[in-house]
Amino acid sequence: MTLINRFTTIFKAKANAAMDKVENPDEMLDYSFEKQTELINKLRRNIADVVTAKRQLEMQKAKLSANTNTLEEQAHQALDSNREDLARQALERKNTILIQIQNLDKQITDMQAEQEKLENTERRLAAKVEEFKTRKEVIKAQYSSAEAQVKINESVTGISEEMHDVGMALDRAEDKTEKMKARAQALDEMVDTGVLTDYTNSQGMGGGGGGELGSELDKITIQQSVDQELSKMKAEHQVTK
Repeated sequence: MTLINRFTTIFKAKANAAMDKVENPDEMLDYSFEKQTELINKLRRNIADVVTAKRQLEMQKAKLSANTNTLEEQAHQALDSNREDLARQALERKNTILIQIQNLDKQITDMQAEQEKLENTERRLAAKVEEFKTRKEVIKAQYSSAEAQVKINESVTGISEEMHDVGMALDRAEDKTEKMKARAQALDEMVDTGVLTDYTNSQGMGGGGGGELGSELDKITIQQSVDQELSKMKAEHQVTK
């Protein structure tokens, strides 16, 4: 598995774990970005370690190269002194060091290739992380806007429900008012037709009124007076004859 695939797998696992733990999109996005940044920083530290190791190899190579020059000079000096044996030893040591330098060159080349690969990976991931950061802020802004809209709609819905309740109360009040008006009109009609007596218009028993009862009593009184007067007149008329 390549480093980029491992990075992607780790990121997905971390992101999924983060999503399970938190529900707020803002927190989830910030957490994901934080983890991506941590992985990028770790990758950069790995690159720095490779560069440091390569430089150490280069320094060791430079030191060995300097030793080969010294050994070659010593070989010349030994030959000048007719010491071929010493010259041979110096050259043997020089060639041994050259083999070591060849091995170092291979390691340095491998280190350089690893460094370039990591740097390319870092550039790609850094670009993706930066893109994620931009998208993260856009999504957070959109979420905040949507959340505010939901709250507004919920408030409007609540007001609508409340106004609906108020409307129903008004309808009930109007219905009761209409029923009360109809009842009042019915009572007025019953009073007008004599089905009910309107005592509010009577003058009272002491004023010669008293409603229907007073009227009937007055009629009886009048009739009695008439009968008495008529009997009296009849009696007087008989006497005159």
